[in-house]
Amino acid sequence: MNIATQKTELRKLVAEEIAALPDDYITLSDKGILTHVLSLKEFTAAKSIMLYCSIGNEPDTLALAKAALAAGKNVAFPFCLKKGIMQAHHVRSLNELKPALLGIPAPPESSPIIERDKLDLIIVPALIFDKARYRLGYGGGYYDRYLDGINAYTVGITRHRLLRDEVPRAPHDVAVDCLVTEEQVFAQ
Repeated sequence: MNIATQKTELRKLVAEEIAALPDDYITLSDKGILTHVLSLKEFTAAKSIMLYCSIGNEPDTLALAKAALAAGKNVAFPFCLKKGIMQAHHVRSLNELKPALLGIPAPPESSPIIERDKLDLIIVPALIFDKARYRLGYGGGYYDRYLDGINAYTVGITRHRLLRDEVPRAPHDVAVDCLVTEEQVFAQ
């Protein structure tokens, strides 16, 4: 079975696991992930941060965004264009986020762009991660393209129950610098 097929099949399996997570676990997991990310020295030192807007049972990123805004950091969210192209758009308030591509909240296209080389830290989404900090994304390739050659410190967040020993990897896949669960921090 080739890598693409392995990834597709694993996405289906993981989607079922995520849907079955109990609400009380999600709440506790969100608190633990938030605590660990806020305690990272890279988060504390970062002046410009890009996060994604979590949906469904993904780990809560809006609490992270609120903390970053309260700390006076420049906060950006992805704005996705066609053909897998993504930009980091600055927001001053979470009220600026509105449903966009695939219904995922994003800043308005008219909001200022923070150039890739100006970002200090990026919170990277995934369905799941493995213990070596590799991710299984949603299959759109937006982050693979965006992160290629980036200098920002990359942080993946996932629920510990979803952590895998290994996910299928293609040659272009790159590990995040740091992976945070509610129980543990995996860093280089």
